Amino acid sequence: MPSQQGSPTVRRLRLGQELRFLRERRRLTGAAAARDLGWSASKVSRIEASKTMPSAEDVESMAKLYRADDAKLDELFGLLRDADQRGWWEDYEDALSEEYTKFLGLEAETVCQRNWEPQIVPGLLQTEDYAREVISAFRSIIRFTHSGVQRRVEARMDRQQRVLHRPDPPDVRFVLDESVLMRKYGESSVMRAQMEHLLETSLRPHVSIRVLTLESLHAVNTGGFVHLKCAGFDDVVYLEQLYSGHFVENLERVAGYEAAFEYLSAEALDEDESRVLIQRKAMQWRD
Repeated sequence: MPSQQGSPTVRRLRLGQELRFLRERRRLTGAAAARDLGWSASKVSRIEASKTMPSAEDVESMAKLYRADDAKLDELFGLLRDADQRGWWEDYEDALSEEYTKFLGLEAETVCQRNWEPQIVPGLLQTEDYAREVISAFRSIIRFTHSGVQRRVEARMDRQQRVLHRPDPPDVRFVLDESVLMRKYGESSVMRAQMEHLLETSLRPHVSIRVLTLESLHAVNTGGFVHLKCAGFDDVVYLEQLYSGHFVENLERVAGYEAAFEYLSAEALDEDESRVLIQRKAMQWRD
């Protein structure tokens, strides 16, 4: 069982957030703060947006300008120290997009996660063989090597262990469109094993899997999304795209995605009914 530590991604974001809050409390614009610090405005902006890691001297200078007390300075240094650590996902940076590695860093500290998927089995629920077939299907488009496929599969399996099997797993809720259970990747044996894996995983106390049937009312016209809730940090929604990903951070829009998920969940079968349907699909894949 992999050990679970605080996510450096979340620490970086919190450090930037805390520095922005301190600046705003002093009623300073980014440009004014940069002028007083003798920096460019872009440096202040990039530090606050967590796009640049500040040095200890940078943090001390900003804290002094913003009149932070010693307790706050110690907190900032603690965040800086933790932010400088490596996350497990950084071992796969050669194979994953920058946006996706950021997503994995946020996911490492989620307390609740909502997943809507209308096309494929979500990565957290995939078997190794199914994951390999899904990733290989994109090789002709994105053109990565056989070793690139393997690295992505390894990252996906590592992610499952670190999210679903960690000592304090998040509450993870999935709603899958029924077509996900019917779209073939690989041989029938791969699909059958995938259905059986869904059934097994659905029995975990912190995992909920529900299926939206083809006959269900489906008025939410959206692709797949993942809604992350982190303790002490604003919710975000992650949208995966062909070459990268996109984060929705506007709180009003995040709330819209939350409402969309609740609507889809309400229209889907309940967990027991979903297991019955998944079991039926598993039997069909025996043909």
